Amino acid sequence: MGEDLTSIIRERFGYETVDAKQYAPLALAFVGDAVYSLLIRTRLLCEQERTVNHLHKHAADEVKAEAQKELMTRILPLLTEEETTVYKRGRNAKSYTVAKHASVTDYRIATGFEALIGFLYLEGRTDRIMELVFGQE
Repeated sequence: MGEDLTSIIRERFGYETVDAKQYAPLALAFVGDAVYSLLIRTRLLCEQERTVNHLHKHAADEVKAEAQKELMTRILPLLTEEETTVYKRGRNAKSYTVAKHASVTDYRIATGFEALIGFLYLEGRTDRIMELVFGQE
């Protein structure tokens, strides 16, 4: 394939490569939220032609905290020790916001999931993200 998107962005703008473990867990979740949303939106768009309203509704259903919690519950046994540590750092991070339509527990688990996705993305491990999110298809 080619270089991962993170490397391309860093090179283009002259940013240093930083060990993803150095980022705060909520910063990892910030990036992970966008990466996961993009993956879901891309998959939905490629599945079949749909209206934008239909795409938005289905994407919102899949990226909400409750859905992320359910996915995290399924993939937790598949995580490496390092991935589990990143997930727990994100889950336990003190956030001052809570999703409008999520329980505190679901929101925290979803934040841990997003931190994991952000970490893997910043490490250039997109194959691992795909494996965890979409399985071995």
